[in-house]
Amino acid sequence: MQKSLKSFAVLTTIGMLLILLGGALVTKTESGEGCGNSWPLCHGQLIPSDISMELVIEFAHRAVTGTVGIMVLILSIWSWKTIGHIRETKFLSIASVVFLVIQALIGAAAVMWGQSDFIMALHFGISLISFAAVFLLTLLIFEVDKKFEAEKLIIDKRMKFHIFGISLYSLFVVYTGALVRHVDASLVCRDWPLCVNDGFFMPGSFHEWVQMGHRAAAGLIFIWIAYVTYIAIKHYKNQKVIYGGWIAAFALVSLQVIAGALVVITRLNLIIALAHAFFITCLFGVLAYFILLTSRNKQNTLILEDLDKQKKAESNTTIPPITIP
Repeated sequence: MQKSLKSFAVLTTIGMLLILLGGALVTKTESGEGCGNSWPLCHGQLIPSDISMELVIEFAHRAVTGTVGIMVLILSIWSWKTIGHIRETKFLSIASVVFLVIQALIGAAAVMWGQSDFIMALHFGISLISFAAVFLLTLLIFEVDKKFEAEKLIIDKRMKFHIFGISLYSLFVVYTGALVRHVDASLVCRDWPLCVNDGFFMPGSFHEWVQMGHRAAAGLIFIWIAYVTYIAIKHYKNQKVIYGGWIAAFALVSLQVIAGALVVITRLNLIIALAHAFFITCLFGVLAYFILLTSRNKQNTLILEDLDKQKKAESNTTIPPITIP
């Protein structure tokens, strides 16, 4: 049973990743109206007669979302029954389903009634949260914490601040990036890192402000993660989950920045654009795991304090002298 659950959890996590990449593909290829204003059918038909590439992309995304949605529901119930004794399981089970439903409803509402660009920019961020919940469930099923000895991890206040701060700020960065796509500002600036590299100019239009605002936000998160990675390398060498996790986070944010630059340089190459979405998804998964570990900090502290008290009590116990009759 446990082996089957692990395999199913991996497939569901991959499925959630496909939903995210599929949504990015729909946006980047402007296939959101490929099925007209019908949902969940295409042009009111189960099998459309007039096939176009936009229709295939949009319909495939809906099919994947529906299939994976059922898988997420099954995984949530299965996990609840199998590893429900783990504190985070029930919360993650509910969150994975709820946020996936919200994500699907926003997509459906956009198709049937239309939504503003500012509302649609929330779509990817909500999908990220649902992915993170499924990803964390999978880690719990695989008992990753035991491999990293996470039960012995104590995170100080400074690191906790950075973990929560960067995680929340990453959602803002994701929102600004999604807004760039939804308002068609991806190529409004011809150069990188400045809008025009020939000289420093303030953005002159709304679209330039959106584009440069996202670049500034992305630059800040890169610097922030680089700084925290330095702290982890210097002070957390004995805590391999924090040490290795922040190195992985820095590698992912670096790839994210490189992909963002190449999106502009290659004039929206589709593969690079999808890689851009892939890297931020992986980065958010790492940050979500950090939050899970941080939520256990108080519990770990109490457990280690109790163990320390037991060791002291055992060391203070005197052995009664042996008397020879």
